[in-house]
Amino acid sequence: MKKLIESWHSLLNMPKHDLAWHTQDIADELEEFKESKGLIHKWSELSDVVYTYTRARWSGYETIKYPLGKISFFMGLLYMFPKYSLRWRFYRVLGKKIDNNIKITEVRNPKKIEKLEHIAKKYNLDPIKFKNEAKKLMKRWIFFK
Repeated sequence: MKKLIESWHSLLNMPKHDLAWHTQDIADELEEFKESKGLIHKWSELSDVVYTYTRARWSGYETIKYPLGKISFFMGLLYMFPKYSLRWRFYRVLGKKIDNNIKITEVRNPKKIEKLEHIAKKYNLDPIKFKNEAKKLMKRWIFFK
């Protein structure tokens, strides 16, 4: 399982940060998980906790501890893989629609429109065009909450 998770994170190729950043990221997601209501929302937030934890491990912080139990870890993995893979693929397709040579590596929720402008600027793309193309693509894309 460890190799699968590491390979998957390598495919996503998100930035690696220092230990303090990853520790705070896990804490933030854990708090959102604790505040979540309803089965699907709770499961989605659990997948975020698992994602941030496995990302920290992939980033080289092997001693970091998972804050919940083993069963929750595996349940979170089941939701994490499709949720983040679909987001990652969405941005790859979106990038190609705008510039065939660009490879966007993002997993942020594209339904949060305010984040699209930040992503566009990060990749030196026209924010308005990027948001418009994202909105069009979202109409026919499947996302997990």
